[in-house]
Amino acid sequence: MSSSSDIAISVRGLGKAYTIAHTQAKHTTAAEALMSRLRRPLQRSETETFWALKDVSFDVRRGDVVGIIGRNGAGKSTLLKVLSRITEPTTGEIDLYGRVGSLLEVGTGFHPELTGRENIFLNGAILGMRKSEIQRQFDAIVDFAGVEQFLDTPVKRYSSGMYVRLAFAVAAHLRSEILVVDEVLAVGDAEFQKKCLGKMKDVASGGRTVLFVSHNLGAIRSLCRTALVVSNGELTLEADAEEACRTYLHEMQTTPQELDSPSVVRSGTGEMRLTGIQLLSQDAEVSQVSGGDDVVFAFAYKNSGTQKHAQLLLTCYDQQDTALFHLRRDIAAYAKEGEVGNGVVHCQIRRLPLNIGRYRLAVALQDPAGQNLDHVSNAFSFDVVSCHFYNNGQTPDPRYSPFLVEHQFTDGRNDSGSRK
Repeated sequence: MSSSSDIAISVRGLGKAYTIAHTQAKHTTAAEALMSRLRRPLQRSETETFWALKDVSFDVRRGDVVGIIGRNGAGKSTLLKVLSRITEPTTGEIDLYGRVGSLLEVGTGFHPELTGRENIFLNGAILGMRKSEIQRQFDAIVDFAGVEQFLDTPVKRYSSGMYVRLAFAVAAHLRSEILVVDEVLAVGDAEFQKKCLGKMKDVASGGRTVLFVSHNLGAIRSLCRTALVVSNGELTLEADAEEACRTYLHEMQTTPQELDSPSVVRSGTGEMRLTGIQLLSQDAEVSQVSGGDDVVFAFAYKNSGTQKHAQLLLTCYDQQDTALFHLRRDIAAYAKEGEVGNGVVHCQIRRLPLNIGRYRLAVALQDPAGQNLDHVSNAFSFDVVSCHFYNNGQTPDPRYSPFLVEHQFTDGRNDSGSRK
C-alpha cells in the first residue's frame, strides 16, 4: 500500500494465532512426565489454535490520539505488541509511517543489567536516534522520571514504580512519531498517572500519533478523539471516543442472569445467593449516572430456606481499589423453612456523592454470626459520566475530588453564605 501523507498507521486483515498444546495425561511430578515420555515416545499432544486477533483493519491519521478499549483478554495488548513489532502477525499487513516508541509492560525494551542512564541511550538507539538527539532530551527524561539518585544503578534493582516512571519518560520524550502506551500506567501512583496523562496531552498537541490502551474511560474521553472497541480478538467498533465508551459500557453491563451463573467468582456457604443487581435512576435501569443523581441499587437474592435472617453488605471501590463507602442492612429472608424463596432489597442513595469515574461494588450476604453465605467481590460496575452535584455548571477535577461533599462557606459573622 502506498503511503498517504496523512496516514500514520494502516492495518489490513491483521490476525495473530497461537498454538496451545493439550496433553492427555496429567503428571504431578517431573519424574512421572519423563517416564511417560520414555514409555510412549511417539505420543503427540493435542493442539488447539487460538486466534488472539482476527481480521482487524483500521487506519490512524497523523497526530490522532486513539483509545483502545475492551475487556481483559479481548486482544488489546496483543494488538499493541504486533504494532510495536514485538511479535509477528500471523495474517494481514501493517504499514507504519514513522518511528514507534512503545510502553507496553514494565521492563519492555530495558536491559536489566544496564543502568538507567545506559538504558536511556539504548532505547534511543533502538528508535534510530543519534546520540546528540538523545542527549538533548536526557535531562528532561531524568527530571520527569525522578530517578536521578539511581541513574547509575542497574535497573534490575529498581522498584516497579521506578521502572515504569523511567520507561514512560523515555517513551514520551524520545522523538518517535508514533507513541504506543498500554495500561502499564496503572503501576504508578496517582500523582504519576496525572503527570503521565498531562504529558500525553502535550505529546498529542505536538502532532505525534498516540495509541492508548486503558480501562480508565475518563482518560480515554479526555485524551482521545476516536477509540477502537475490541472484543474476542475482533474490532467491533471504530467511532468517536464518547460513542465507543458508551458501547463498551453496554457490553460490560452485568445482568442478573450472569450473577447466578457458574462463571461468577464467589465464596460462601451458598445457603443464600446473590442473583442480580440493577442500577436504577428515575425508575429506569441504567449503566451510567451523574454525580448528584438520586439512584437506587436493587439487589436480588435467592434463599434456600435455611436462613430466616441475614445481612446485606456492600462496599464501593474506585479504580484504584480504594474503598469509598460501606453500607449494610439487616434483611428478612423471604422464604419458609424448607422452601426456596426470592427477595429483592433496594438501597437508595440521594444525590450520589461520586465524581466522574468507574466504580465497582463488592457485595456479601452474611448470617447473624458474620459467616459469608455468599460473597462476590466483583458483583457490579457502573460509571459516573458527568456531575451536577454542586449545581454550578462546573465539574470538580476527579483527580483532586473523587468524593463530593455537601458544604457551606460563611464569612464568619453570620450564617449566610454559599451553600453547596
